[in-house]
Amino acid sequence: AMFAEFLDETMTYSSALFDALPADQSVLADAQCRKIDRLLDSAGVGPESRVLEIGTGWGELCIRAAMRGAYVRSVTLSAEQQRLALQRVSEAGLSDRVEIDLCDYRDLEGSYDAVVSVEMVEAVGYQFWPTYFQTLDRLVAPGGRVAIQAITMPHDRMMASRNTHTWIQKYIFPGGLLPSTEAIIGITESNTRLRTVDMLSLRPHYAETLRIWRERFVERRDTLAELGFDDVFHRMWELYLAYSEAGFRSGYLDVYQWTFAPSG
Repeated sequence: AMFAEFLDETMTYSSALFDALPADQSVLADAQCRKIDRLLDSAGVGPESRVLEIGTGWGELCIRAAMRGAYVRSVTLSAEQQRLALQRVSEAGLSDRVEIDLCDYRDLEGSYDAVVSVEMVEAVGYQFWPTYFQTLDRLVAPGGRVAIQAITMPHDRMMASRNTHTWIQKYIFPGGLLPSTEAIIGITESNTRLRTVDMLSLRPHYAETLRIWRERFVERRDTLAELGFDDVFHRMWELYLAYSEAGFRSGYLDVYQWTFAPSG
């Protein structure tokens, strides 16, 4: 309910891709669809594609992939997200093309033409990055593509902070850590067949996404209070959204749509 107040109607909680910057709140949903479509394009998703999504969110990527004629399996650890995503898939008339399972990605089997994962690597934890990319590698079919969206931070800061307990880790993303581009390249090249075939930075677009989220969050203060989120929570989240926006505007943080081929 809280997220529904400040996200757009696609319920997408990751960086959008705007047609032009700066952007207005009214185009956020279109920008989220543009982001998803570009990722699906880079993964080669089309009619009859077998698609695996690791990290369902609230279901928009599943829906847009199925609208292309793909068959989609998506996995999440959130029963709440599974429930809403399945409802949205059903309302779109796509239940015959989408299954959404409560499942740990490490337990998955099978072979897929495209494996996609949006802003998931940041949540798996430093020690599990090799496992995450080995799993993507194991599940993608020969000739297929892996396409992820990943937030990154400078390598030296990642190394210095990976064993610390930051404010973000304590209050917003327990157990999370942002990788560096160097870490991702090093892990994929030494532990998997995955090799980079395309990278696009969305950094200014994430700053704009966060600005819009923050403005909508502040505008809905009274409604959020009615939902049970008090002033302390509101200040904490306003700070988190502003702090994250500043990270992208300054260049300290970046975010990539990153495509890999299992070429070895």
